[in-house]
Amino acid sequence: MKESILSLCPSHWTDYELIDTGGFEKLERFGKFILSRPEPQAIWDKSMPESEWRSIAHAHFAKEKNNPEKGQWQEFKRIPHNWQVAYKNPHGLDLTLNLAMTSFKHIGLFPEQAVNWDYISETLKTFPIAKPKVLNLFAYTGAASVAARACGADVTHLDSVKQVVTWSKHNMESSKLDGIRWIVDDAMKFIKREQRRGNTYHGIILDPPAYGRGPDGEKWILEEQINEMLKVCSEILDPEHHFLILNMYSLSFSSMIAANLIRSNFPKVDNAEHGELYLVDKFEKKLPLGIFFRFRS
Repeated sequence: MKESILSLCPSHWTDYELIDTGGFEKLERFGKFILSRPEPQAIWDKSMPESEWRSIAHAHFAKEKNNPEKGQWQEFKRIPHNWQVAYKNPHGLDLTLNLAMTSFKHIGLFPEQAVNWDYISETLKTFPIAKPKVLNLFAYTGAASVAARACGADVTHLDSVKQVVTWSKHNMESSKLDGIRWIVDDAMKFIKREQRRGNTYHGIILDPPAYGRGPDGEKWILEEQINEMLKVCSEILDPEHHFLILNMYSLSFSSMIAANLIRSNFPKVDNAEHGELYLVDKFEKKLPLGIFFRFRS
């Protein structure tokens, strides 16, 4: 298996900016609005003084002491509950994405994933297939699904949370698209059914959390189940024209683990790339935000 080891950072995005990082926080601009949020990877000092962070931020997420993923937003300036940002790349991809401040610090968008939206767009344009089938698992608010649909793919979007599937529909409609197939289900159960049915996909996108629950309480633990999931994915990925993207955010995982998982489960992998996803703040500090592995035929 020939492979490239890369670090990938989005560029050319006027509606997003990582302003500063440090002190276990990050300061970001999404469109017109600036937010400060917890960031466990930012273990260094901030480049800007705390007073400047607070003076320019519209809102700050204050986490609970006993649950770092949950808390509440403190608003310093007027900010709408919902707003939109645009993502356009030089190759014609044009998305409109809806954002909102949630009680789990997330706002409906992971900016570092823009490099994968570009990859999906570039790859689908090379396929000699009128309507490639793409499956997006653990799809969250669906920017990758919308990117694939914008390139003419027949997209199946799956998440276990009904509310984020509804959010994804809004992203599709705001991007002036339609036709995505929406599934609220447990990812493992769904792909095993697809395997039994003999269904295949030209593209599979996996963005699993470290821990999660299916709609009926099914337990997901990344390190215990990702190997089995990739085994099943190898059976439903079209053998001739295909791509696969695997993202993992576990702090204990390296991209070498992802490479070993792919080697173990896919008999032939071409044009493989793996490494880190990251963002760069205005002071040139690089913030790592997960690992990836991707390949295409």
